[in-house]
Amino acid sequence: MEFIVLLGRILYSLIFILSSFNDFTRPVIGFAAKHGVPMAHVLVPLAGILALLGGVCILLGYKTRWGAWMLVVFLVPVTLMMHNFWAVSDPMMRQMQMVNFLKNTSMLGAALLIAYFGSGLCSLDGNKIDK
Repeated sequence: MEFIVLLGRILYSLIFILSSFNDFTRPVIGFAAKHGVPMAHVLVPLAGILALLGGVCILLGYKTRWGAWMLVVFLVPVTLMMHNFWAVSDPMMRQMQMVNFLKNTSMLGAALLIAYFGSGLCSLDGNKIDK
């Protein structure tokens, strides 16, 4: 059964690792600036670094709790600034942003669970308390 936790960590971390590279591109930085992200040229790549490091920590099960907190720090502002569906007037776009908002809040919930429970046995941490 310990392999289920490993599989869960792999599947969960993939979205952060794979999508983090986009945060270093001009179109994504420009899109964030258009959404009102201050200093987008600095904060968007910083968000990419948080997502990448947090995802890799969770994937490997190394300093997993730290990685989960990195993802929490990443997800809260990204979710509130980039997926503020309540400020969108077009019904279709509002629905799309609401879906992305809810996706991010569910990922936030998973990050909080990982921050509390740790990495499981199939990990570099071996479910010990991270220091």
